[in-house]
Amino acid sequence: MATALPDASSPGRRRIERPRSIADILTQIALPLIALALLGFAGWFVWKNRVVIRQPSPPVTPATNPYADAVAAAGIVEAQTENISVGSATPGVVVEVLVKVDQAVEPGTPLFRLDDRQLQADLLVKRAALAEAKSDLMRLEAEPRKEKIPVLVADVNEAEAVVVREADALKRTEDTFARKVTTEQDLVARREALAAAQAALQKRQADLALLKAGSWEYDLDVSRAAVAKAEAEVGRIESDLERLVVRSLVAGKVLQVNVRPGEFVGTPPGQALVVLGNIDRLHVRVDIDEFDIPRFQAGAAASAVPRGSLQERYPLTFVRVEPFVVPKKSLTGDNTERVDTRVLQVIYECDPAGRPPLFVGQQLEVFIESSAGG
Repeated sequence: MATALPDASSPGRRRIERPRSIADILTQIALPLIALALLGFAGWFVWKNRVVIRQPSPPVTPATNPYADAVAAAGIVEAQTENISVGSATPGVVVEVLVKVDQAVEPGTPLFRLDDRQLQADLLVKRAALAEAKSDLMRLEAEPRKEKIPVLVADVNEAEAVVVREADALKRTEDTFARKVTTEQDLVARREALAAAQAALQKRQADLALLKAGSWEYDLDVSRAAVAKAEAEVGRIESDLERLVVRSLVAGKVLQVNVRPGEFVGTPPGQALVVLGNIDRLHVRVDIDEFDIPRFQAGAAASAVPRGSLQERYPLTFVRVEPFVVPKKSLTGDNTERVDTRVLQVIYECDPAGRPPLFVGQQLEVFIESSAGG
């Protein structure tokens, strides 16, 4: 049978409380503190490892536009005469390179020379043929040779003596034939001998007259033509020899040398053998995108900033517009690269005096004040 426990809440009854132990006190205080510490650590860990989206400044500050409204374009430095790629009109093996990079040249300065041994041998043959043709012409022009005339005069005299002899013999034969001493056959033989002697005399006289008349004018013309032909052949070989020495046609500097002795060059060569240009005044070839052409104004103020030296700004002077819009070339130096954009090329003049030097082929950021900004 169950016994009812006294109700502590009943009146007249006192509640009996047991004393708390140290473990209970620690449990009540330490657990909240540990929970708070863990919560703080979790918050710190989440904050420390949060994903931060940063916008770092670029490693190189881009060029700034100095105008209120401008057309931005890319430009490349080139020589005032443009970059002249020199090649060889004649294929052959290079035996000597006569210039160095950065060397000043004038019109006619030899750049390199090709092997000319075969042409030198051909030249000797053609010169010998020319000498032969000239000698033949001189022989014809010197006619008649005075030593030949006495010989032919003697032949004529001999032929005349034969005619006289044969005529006398024919007369005696006619006399004897009239007296019936000789036969008719002897008479005919004497007449024929006289005719032969007279014909021989005429031939000797004609030879003498021909010799005294000198050379025939048409023979002289033929000989003169042969001399002219031989001279032309010699001139052609000499011209070919001259073409084996490739020379500069402009004044300027050697910008690049891409050929060495022993290399074979064809027509056309695979690359520019020597690059020349007048760099006393530099030009900048600017490619303006076809979408910016309506905003471009010829003669407007323009300036250029070289890549890698953005603190320098070079003023540009307008020179000309090349009115043919061309496919844009990638500015890597390879002339075969293309992109699907067409550009208008504008030429400006740049004077780097008083500033760091610019070099041919260097790329520039170009800003041109647009018509809206003007």
